[in-house]
Amino acid sequence: MTEHAVIARRSFLAGALAVLGLRSPASAQEPAESAARASAQDASGRASGTWRHALTLLGEPKYGPDFAHFEYADPKAPIGGLVRLGSQGGFDNLNMIVNGLKGDLEGGITQIYDTLMEDSGDEPFSSYGQLAEAVRIAPDGMSVAYRLRAGARWHDGKPLTVEDVIWSFDTLKANSPFYAAYYHSVGKAEATGEREVTFRFTEAGNRELPQVLGQMQVLPKHWWTGTDASGKARNPTETTLEIPLGSGPYRLAKIDAGRYAIYERVADYWGKDLPVNRGRNNFGTVRFEYFRDGSVLLEALKGDLYDFRSENIARNWATQYDDFPAVKDGRLIKEEFPGRGTGIMQAFVFNLRRDKFKDERVRRAFNLAMNFEEMNRQLFYGQYSRIDSYFYGSELAASGLPEGIERAILDSVKDKLLPRVFTEPYRNPVNDTPDAVRANLRQAVGLLKEAGYELKGGQMVSKATGEPLTVEFLEFQNVFERVILPFAAQLKLIGIQSSVRVIDQAQYQNRLRAFDFDITTSNWPESLSPGNEQREYWGSVSADKPGSRNIAGIKDAGIDALIEKLIFASDRETLVAATRALDRALLSHNYVVPQWSSPVTRTVRWNRFGRPAVLPKYGSSGFPTTWWYDEALAAKTGAPR
Repeated sequence: MTEHAVIARRSFLAGALAVLGLRSPASAQEPAESAARASAQDASGRASGTWRHALTLLGEPKYGPDFAHFEYADPKAPIGGLVRLGSQGGFDNLNMIVNGLKGDLEGGITQIYDTLMEDSGDEPFSSYGQLAEAVRIAPDGMSVAYRLRAGARWHDGKPLTVEDVIWSFDTLKANSPFYAAYYHSVGKAEATGEREVTFRFTEAGNRELPQVLGQMQVLPKHWWTGTDASGKARNPTETTLEIPLGSGPYRLAKIDAGRYAIYERVADYWGKDLPVNRGRNNFGTVRFEYFRDGSVLLEALKGDLYDFRSENIARNWATQYDDFPAVKDGRLIKEEFPGRGTGIMQAFVFNLRRDKFKDERVRRAFNLAMNFEEMNRQLFYGQYSRIDSYFYGSELAASGLPEGIERAILDSVKDKLLPRVFTEPYRNPVNDTPDAVRANLRQAVGLLKEAGYELKGGQMVSKATGEPLTVEFLEFQNVFERVILPFAAQLKLIGIQSSVRVIDQAQYQNRLRAFDFDITTSNWPESLSPGNEQREYWGSVSADKPGSRNIAGIKDAGIDALIEKLIFASDRETLVAATRALDRALLSHNYVVPQWSSPVTRTVRWNRFGRPAVLPKYGSSGFPTTWWYDEALAAKTGAPR
């Protein structure tokens, strides 16, 4: 993990995952079984064939139809107790339709909603029925049908219906930039039985779509189309602090906007005995505490104001804990968990919508100026490596020159790509010696001159307009200033004046939605099976949609073409090759200045919690999803306040 908060994806405590720096919003896992296994559609339009309990790409799912629970979940785990999670920032909205799956999805609001399927944490490409008891795919790959469980219900006791699923799909796709891109190839959802919903696709061969749809949070139509306590009609397109109705293992019990959110376990939760849920969601109460300042957030952990921290700041890991009394006596535990099954790009991101960043040579000059090696020595205690791929840390990362299937994929869109994609492996500049630093700065100045700038009076100015090249770094964490300031000092050496603006998280998210920034830090966590979310990350279709994850504003025909090659890959080998081809093309444009990463997730926790003997293979520690409150440990450590 890294020095910046990771935007997380769905599942229990999605908000907590964002707080803890785990999986990402949009990293879809791998698609459905081969359509060849299904038989033809019947006259009613239903996708006929065998109903299945799971979706997977590679062979057969690990768990059979009668499995009792996931291996990494302990069905004998005690239920109850309190876990407190800390977060920097605040919240002013509980409407996930508006928020989508952004980092400002405060308080893990998605944990109150169930999904059609639940992803397995020890398989890279499988999911199993939750709201849906079974799924089947049409033989032509043009639709998928889900059959809902008869007992599924909302917290108000009303049954969860096909109409809820259809309304959720239509509303999310119409109002969320993320879902609009994610479900781009889904034409409609329709009822094809009393408990059966079928999604029709607009294109064949998108093998990920069935599983993508299984990840959708289902929302209560009757609640959203009703009225609030004052009689006002609810509007799913507006922000709200009204506590929403859910169907999941937790309900939101109490909030104080910007300060805390308290979730309580639903004792009569309809799905508590499902195989995908046994041994999970064990805490009786989950409390989110919000802090405006990163330094205060750290001290709040030491002061026992919350329980678990994913330590994304190398300096803190190296200097802030070992001499702390609670660490010495074992009440506060430092532990590293391997980061498995994911890749990541974290970077300084240019806003390509601004003219000064449209020239690739300008963007490369910024990379040449950044002295990562010195940062790593002085700031990060040597704990990081430089990211050199949009899929860094996984088998999907491009390396060397393209060969075989990857080369053939690139050749098929050669006229849309930069020539260097075929001849030059991507490399970040290395500033490991004074001579290397000087050489890279000279190269940066040369590129800026080629791009139409010149040095005048120590400032880099446009030859055409005389305007100086200045930039503002936009952040919401004060701790990131210490990273940007050395970078700013290097930029000053080549005549670029820069400033840092740190604002609160709500303002920060609003400015990102409006693309109102020069440079910011962002990240894109990736699963081992990228797919439809790549349109949202890098595709032209999302570049100008407010709130999209295409923060940079990338609009490139070659990138678009390679995204489609990836989405429609017919097998694993082709998917890997297409992903590497996309990676290579993205890197060639220097859209970002890559930052740094570590192969482990560093965590600090108060010693009050038990965990299963087996942790999920993918997803690091599994905290807090499969952990529990341990009374014996808490008695030694002290109960949480």
